[in-house]
Amino acid sequence: MERALYGPGGFFLRPEGPAGHFRTSVHASPLFAGAVARLLAEVAEELGTDELAFVDVGAGRGELLTGVLAAVPEGLRVRPYGVERAARPEGLDPSITWTGLVPRGERGLLFANEWLDNVPVDVAQTDDDGTVRYVEVRVDGTERLGGEVTGPDAEWLERWWPLREPGDRAEIGRPRDEAWAAAVSALVAGTAVAVDYAHLGTGRPPFGTLTAFRHGRETTPVPDGSRDLTAHVALDACAAAGEAAAARPAVIRGQREVLRGLGVAGPRPPLALASADPAGYVRALASAGEAAELTARGGLGDFLWLLQRVRDDRGY
Repeated sequence: MERALYGPGGFFLRPEGPAGHFRTSVHASPLFAGAVARLLAEVAEELGTDELAFVDVGAGRGELLTGVLAAVPEGLRVRPYGVERAARPEGLDPSITWTGLVPRGERGLLFANEWLDNVPVDVAQTDDDGTVRYVEVRVDGTERLGGEVTGPDAEWLERWWPLREPGDRAEIGRPRDEAWAAAVSALVAGTAVAVDYAHLGTGRPPFGTLTAFRHGRETTPVPDGSRDLTAHVALDACAAAGEAAAARPAVIRGQREVLRGLGVAGPRPPLALASADPAGYVRALASAGEAAELTARGGLGDFLWLLQRVRDDRGY
């Protein structure tokens, strides 16, 4: 997974970027960037400052960064960072620092939209004798069961995703927990947010979630660099790791709830507006449709948001 996504010729280093293969909330509507900008302003108010950092982890080609900077309220000064393994895209706002590492020591909002689902993980499966083994895969996608899962990986499975029956399968989320804890630890004060496809302990899928996307369609997860390899995130495990790093409780909420709280409601405009202001009616109708897509059940509205506040020595 690491090699297929980020190695030479890897999927996320391809020129077209992720947007050439799948649609995220960022690509669905500028309303999403506007909501993140409002969240950024809320964090600034909580910090008692008019200058703060916005760190976009898994920045793609800078689409969210560009949208947020365009929507930031007047008077709020932002230090923007794009954290991404791919090269800096052409035409990006020169104020944006493009880096392969999460910056340390910043105060502000760290935002990771569909990042954790692409942090590489191993897959485990229970064999016919009840032994949990790693799943090994060839470049053509052919699988076989390998060595027994032991040590920290086995401990993670037992705590977060126990496998009991032959054929039970899971993605070992320990690298994601560690990646999230490291991101949270890099922030001195503010809020860290992860938005992703996710599941919780009460609803783990029995056969895992590993899949792939190419040219907008779900396809077989073949690790040849031609497609996105992704698996839903055990978000409660990540939350526990972030809580330990920040020494503060985390909150998990649905995207539908969070976006509505940030003003993405999307009511249909009144029909009377169609005759009074036809152009305004069309704009309002389009905005309502975009808001509906971002909050739709069975779609983008089912994403989960992990919100982790980080306190500095001044008590924030």
